[in-house]
Amino acid sequence: MSGSEYTLDTIKTTILTPALDSLYTSIKSASFIKAGNTYKTVDFENEKNRITTHFRNNGAYYFQPNYITFDVDTIKKVNKANINLLVANYSYQMNDSTKTEPFKLYKISDVKIYSDYSPNLNSFQIKDSVTYNGFTIYSQNKLKYKPKAITNALFITKGGLYADNKTVLTTRYLNNLKIFNYPSIQYEVDKRDTTAHSLIAKVFLTPRKKYSFGTTLDVTHSNIQDFGVGVSISETVRNVFNGAETLELAVRGNIGSSRDLANPNNNFFNVSEYGLDLKLNIPRIFMPFRTEKIIPKSMIPSTLITVGFAKQQNIGLDKENFTSTLSYNWTPQKNNTARFDLLNTQFVRNLNSQNYFNVYKSSYNALNNISKEYNTNSTYYDNPTSKNLLIERGTSGFTNDVLSNSGTFLKPIEPTDFQSVKSIEERRQRLTENDFILATNFTFSKTTKKDITDNTFYLFKTKIESAGTLLSAFASSTKQKRNSNGNYEIFNLEYSEYIKTEFDYIKHWELTKDKVIAFRSFFGIAIPFGNSDNIPFSRSYFSGGSNDNRAWQPYALGPGSSGAVNDFNEANMKIAISGEFRFKVLGDLKGALFADAGNIWNVLDNVEDEKSTFTSYRDFKDIAIGSGFGLRYDLSFFVIRFDLGFKTYNPANETNKRWFREYNFTNSVLNFGINYPF
Repeated sequence: MSGSEYTLDTIKTTILTPALDSLYTSIKSASFIKAGNTYKTVDFENEKNRITTHFRNNGAYYFQPNYITFDVDTIKKVNKANINLLVANYSYQMNDSTKTEPFKLYKISDVKIYSDYSPNLNSFQIKDSVTYNGFTIYSQNKLKYKPKAITNALFITKGGLYADNKTVLTTRYLNNLKIFNYPSIQYEVDKRDTTAHSLIAKVFLTPRKKYSFGTTLDVTHSNIQDFGVGVSISETVRNVFNGAETLELAVRGNIGSSRDLANPNNNFFNVSEYGLDLKLNIPRIFMPFRTEKIIPKSMIPSTLITVGFAKQQNIGLDKENFTSTLSYNWTPQKNNTARFDLLNTQFVRNLNSQNYFNVYKSSYNALNNISKEYNTNSTYYDNPTSKNLLIERGTSGFTNDVLSNSGTFLKPIEPTDFQSVKSIEERRQRLTENDFILATNFTFSKTTKKDITDNTFYLFKTKIESAGTLLSAFASSTKQKRNSNGNYEIFNLEYSEYIKTEFDYIKHWELTKDKVIAFRSFFGIAIPFGNSDNIPFSRSYFSGGSNDNRAWQPYALGPGSSGAVNDFNEANMKIAISGEFRFKVLGDLKGALFADAGNIWNVLDNVEDEKSTFTSYRDFKDIAIGSGFGLRYDLSFFVIRFDLGFKTYNPANETNKRWFREYNFTNSVLNFGINYPF
């Protein structure tokens, strides 16, 4: 059909197999082809696929799309077409002739599972078998799995209709166990059924090795670490408790270089870290009660238990980090994922807190300059000439004198200077105190991305986290005493209490094969309450860096219009928006033009600086804008990326000097990254 646009008039169906006619009637109302619609070829193709899927999910084992045709009649019609949907009978070859008969709807008469099948062997020698819940499991050796661990992954059931979607779901579930190679599922007509309406389902499973040893070598780049080399050694044990569980033990180490950390000896590798991680994956919801009605097994649920320890040693504060999680993962729908962390625990222990002012130089310089105006205690200085505060004796001594009003000053300290000293000390205490976080969080993500080459998709991800609430409820109900600060403690440590939420949205448009527009928006906020008046450093937000606003270094933007006065600037609210135009330059060399906008602010916490806080919509004027260009080289397995960002709008400058005043190579930032920023 060509020329003028045609409208669909009457819609008829001719389905020769009565059983299929009944199936079609149940889904007829959702047809892509309806009277009054404009004729579109894509609607006919979609309708053909829709009908085929429905038939094959309801027993029509031999049905294929080619059995569906459409008779389009435009005779004696003016821009209208009558449609007759035709579904032929099943045709097959017998000897030298073609025969036809109505389609049969097949049921599953048996489900046979071959648990240690080897594709390299011509025959399967059965030495062990067990029947469980209507399934029969065969083994060439002694069966190594609890029957439930395998049968729980099967959606093909004895007595049920043949269904394509059950075959796909079973394959996905078995593959997700990670103890078998990709499974093979085959069907054959059951010759015992004289009506020939039955199929035997055969599931062939090839086990992976029970033990596997792995090593990885990574070259890394992060927001703090400019360059790093990491080594990981892991041991994986599959089917560890005979229930298809997977246990992984990993030891890792990393050395790196960071120009942001104190480095008096100018060593290239000035960061080191090593850690130990233990992960146990259980292919079901591990709870003392049944959860099938809430999270059915069709959502492929699993439980992840992790325990980790890491120790960081550098010229900075040095830390020990203990973590543990109990999380549940499932897929509510295809391309949707959900994760619920019932327990997410982190304990951060600072090992070298007395070195704070060697790391946070801007805080030291601010405190040192104030001391030269007011301090008269010469023992706080390194020598009488330079009058630089000693670390740690001088900095702590002068701070204590100011805050306790016990020192001898040349003149009364100004309120603004007093507030500055107080703020410096509050920040020092927050960043050097040990943190204990007991959180519960829920994460949900949805994407339309089909595969790695798909460049027209969106990704939405949201997360909500609550920390300390359970501990406070327990402390209140048991009438525990508060400390001198009015807060509860656990293990002689004030725990963190806050609520945090995040929204992340990514969208890609493919203009042509080699031209893509990519967009990302992010909003996050963490509000302290109850036992806390601030957010732990590990849970706060920063701005700048290779995956953020690329015209600023990591932690070098904000909060607000404060001008990044600290060495590592962070806050508890963040807005980020980025856009890129990606194009091919030559071969595997790609280019990009980008613009980034965003900032961080303090809100509803103990920070009082007006420049750093967000109080109303007028503070949106503090959103920083960066723009620039980049080059990326695609190595197939990862992308090496260089982006050059220019400060287009800097909210830290005076109002009339914010636009393009630093749009030059002197103030530009060169970012190195692995893979695309979003």
